[in-house]
Amino acid sequence: MHISHRQLFFDHVAQTSDYPLALEIDRAEGVYMYGSDGTRYLDLISGIGVSNVGHRHPQVLNAIHGQLDKHMHLLVYGEYVQSAQVQLAKALSDTLDINSENPSPYGKIDNVYFTNSGTEAVEGAMKLAKRFTGRAEFISCYNAYHGASQGALSLSGSEDFKRSFRPLLPGIKNIQHGLESELEKITDKTAAVIIEIVSGESGVREASNSYFRALRTRCNETGTLLILDEVQTGFGRTGTFWAFEQSGIYPDILLSAKGMGGGMPIGAFMASQQVMQVFKTNPILGHITTFGGHPVSCAASLAALRVTVDSNLSAQAIKKGQLFKTLLVHEKIKEVRGRGLMLAAEMESFEKLKQTIDLCIEKGVVTDWFLFCDNAMRISPPLIITEEQIKEGCAIILESLDSIRSHIYR
Repeated sequence: MHISHRQLFFDHVAQTSDYPLALEIDRAEGVYMYGSDGTRYLDLISGIGVSNVGHRHPQVLNAIHGQLDKHMHLLVYGEYVQSAQVQLAKALSDTLDINSENPSPYGKIDNVYFTNSGTEAVEGAMKLAKRFTGRAEFISCYNAYHGASQGALSLSGSEDFKRSFRPLLPGIKNIQHGLESELEKITDKTAAVIIEIVSGESGVREASNSYFRALRTRCNETGTLLILDEVQTGFGRTGTFWAFEQSGIYPDILLSAKGMGGGMPIGAFMASQQVMQVFKTNPILGHITTFGGHPVSCAASLAALRVTVDSNLSAQAIKKGQLFKTLLVHEKIKEVRGRGLMLAAEMESFEKLKQTIDLCIEKGVVTDWFLFCDNAMRISPPLIITEEQIKEGCAIILESLDSIRSHIYR
């Protein structure tokens, strides 16, 4: 008896909600995904900020094929000199010119520790901060998301996500993103502050440059490490390669993942040699991973980095993001906010947004909402999206709003 993939999905793939999208995708190319029935979907969320250079970019595919002809996994991380790893580490370092106005007291970030995901990058950065400072307290923002493992979840700024998994790590404080008066919570007991330049899962919220300068100053005063989580914002998403470039500050530890891999799983936490070297002793092998920095993922990431830089996708994101804002004007869209191609279109309620999203998917446009802002539509398409494709997507969003207005917008 033939059992459909859809049925196998529900029977054997672990579910985390009672209402997964359950779209059966057969293949993907550029900004489009194709269902097993031939339906074409315009991807306006990039797999949640992953496919920055599009699905199956030719240069990424070539890099993967080239690495497969050489080798795959060889040994646990950090023992063998592997071309894909060292080339990517150098290329990342080259993107991290020091900021002379508000630099890190520990110098230029030039050391990369590769992981398999953003969550693992957070975990590694937490260990590094504790080991370097000898402190255990961390500060994160309300309504921030930094991952789902025990340590990363402890940093979450939403009690709804944490309540059922307590006890979690002690010594975690939260501050309001962008509120300068709360920076006094950072003290000489704080190992690190972890923060996003643009707060993602709270619905794309920005803070002023003066706030980030004050944050950098307060961290310097208290000997606290500043960890910038650029898992969603990095690799050109907000209009510069790293979002912090627009804020006039420089981190002590930088996190990356998602768009970093060109569609392959990879993450990283990065710091200066002065900070990173503490993993060498007391104990030796202070942080270990088997598959972190997998050579195939590193090759794909290096290709994605080069495409982003060589095609100037960062600068294009600004113009394309503005086009979304210009086109998405509707009486039921309260505002479209964000930076570059990291946008949120806010509506009245989750119920109304969900019906809009469902209708968009029926019409061939995939969008989503945010973990801690369920009345805003996530718009984070591949950076390679064209103006015509933006117009196509916006027309369907507006058409969907019009279609359901008569019976849900009363």
